[in-house]
Amino acid sequence: MRCRIPGSTCFGLPTRLLAERPLAGSPRFVRDRRLLTTALRWPGGLLITWWAYVWRITPMYRREVPGSWDVDGPPPLPAGIRVDGIQSPHHGSGAFLRRRYRVDVVDGRLHAVSVIADIRGDINRVVPGGIAQFRKITGNENGPLALGDEFVVRMPGPWDGPIRVVELTPTSFRFATLDGHLEAGQIEWRAQDLEDAVLRFEVESWSRPGDRLSDIAHHRLRMAKEVQLHMWTSVLENVAKLVGGRMRAGVDIHTAVVDV
Repeated sequence: MRCRIPGSTCFGLPTRLLAERPLAGSPRFVRDRRLLTTALRWPGGLLITWWAYVWRITPMYRREVPGSWDVDGPPPLPAGIRVDGIQSPHHGSGAFLRRRYRVDVVDGRLHAVSVIADIRGDINRVVPGGIAQFRKITGNENGPLALGDEFVVRMPGPWDGPIRVVELTPTSFRFATLDGHLEAGQIEWRAQDLEDAVLRFEVESWSRPGDRLSDIAHHRLRMAKEVQLHMWTSVLENVAKLVGGRMRAGVDIHTAVVDV
């Protein structure tokens, strides 16, 4: 089968990528090889995600409520950070969502500051490897997560997305999505010490789909939404294991929807 129409696609790949053969070792070759590798692992990754999702036994408490921009809008970007390439919600399409995943861990051995320090040392230790991998592309490759670092989050399906660290505190860090990400907005990971030696860990996002196609995948077909749900609940489960404790209840998921 031949693909002759300029600008068309063949087996999901633009014909220009099939016609132009970059030299091995060149940046173009490496990029195209990564695109091919990502495409080849979509089916297996999606199958793993589906299987783990079906057999998940952690209780999840999900609720969705109407929201407002004044209450649920994203936090302002910190002063003095790089803003080039950041994909803010006004660049996106569809409804704006503020979504918070929360777990309370009891009988753990780590406090909030220690948990964040451990995750900064290797964020992939709490990320489910069958679903996603954080690959650092800017910053000290072997150092802990730092302000200004950029990552590409590789996920099954066409969900890979670039992000940048825009805020860092002893008990939290926040990412902003960059051009080409499935979503336009920010996401924060944070830990908090509560009374009775309870550790609370949360992942909270403020975002819209990055474009109309992402809006369809997220809100109409709900594929991206369920992949993300499985990923973030898995992260919280892994945090509980890292802490060495157990979840007091299940994972609490609160979503506020803002029509914009």
